Amino acid sequence: MTIRPIVRYPDPRLALPAQPVTVFDDALGDLASDLLETMHAAPGIGITAPHIGIPLRVVVLDLDPVDGARTYVNPEIIWASPEMILHREGSVSMPGVNDEVSRHARVRISYQDVHGNLQTEESEGLRAVCHQHEIDQLNGLFWIQRLSRLKRERLIRRFEKMSRS
Repeated sequence: MTIRPIVRYPDPRLALPAQPVTVFDDALGDLASDLLETMHAAPGIGITAPHIGIPLRVVVLDLDPVDGARTYVNPEIIWASPEMILHREGSVSMPGVNDEVSRHARVRISYQDVHGNLQTEESEGLRAVCHQHEIDQLNGLFWIQRLSRLKRERLIRRFEKMSRS
């Protein structure tokens, strides 16, 4: 396992849609392990392959000490509840700043595990927020794009100021 450098906002690679994973081999398992190690070092609770400059549809979440980390390959939202929740979000690519984002309270996703087996998972609360946040990132939609223009501009100025000091 290796801690990889994290791509920082406003790197244009964060705005590119990631490509589907088509090869399920040891290299994919190594990538998932590196993502987990990099996320823990950041620190964070979720990370995608694009966060380390690899344009593949891979997400690692570590939200529950009992369940442990989970890897989602080629995840897609297949259902979302009409109910919405506000949750404070941030990114390993933009450390030190966060804001509230409106998300669906519950989602169902389809994905593959690192061996290529098709899975589905229904989630609510924090896990549902993380699924939506990371799938947005895989689609090239950085989380601050979900904010109003005014909030986004303020947050970017705050991040730039923090980055200079």
